[in-house]
Amino acid sequence: MKRITVVSVVVSLLVLATVAVAQPWGGWRGSGGWGMKGGNCGPYDASKAETIKGEVVSVEQVTPRRRMGPGIALKLNSGDKTLSVILGPQWYIERQDIELAAGDEVEVTGVKTVRRGQDVFLAAEVKKGGDILKIRDQDGYPAWAGWRRGMRK
Repeated sequence: MKRITVVSVVVSLLVLATVAVAQPWGGWRGSGGWGMKGGNCGPYDASKAETIKGEVVSVEQVTPRRRMGPGIALKLNSGDKTLSVILGPQWYIERQDIELAAGDEVEVTGVKTVRRGQDVFLAAEVKKGGDILKIRDQDGYPAWAGWRRGMRK
């Protein structure tokens, strides 16, 4: 009886290994499309970073492009206009210690870009009072992709 069990386990493992190897390469999927090279609305050019201040109008779930995982964005009233500020993937933003809500006064550092004909702001850092939400490093590399830092460029 033990031999049959051992043989069935070995055969099952071989079948699973064969199926896994037979699958076509689909690329890295862990970021859900939120990678460094433009998956989240366009490439992030850290040399063009600027800082804006304003009041959060709303915190929204967004999907910047087809086949991307959901993300979080702020509608930010900054002076005479309201901007969409893309923070990052929902799973990452919701696990941070800082909570953002309508009515909060914030200072956001990031890069302006265009998505579907609309101006958007890709955030690198959000300051609310004494709290800071770090989203990207000084080179614009996403914080949620930390394990791949050695693989950039």
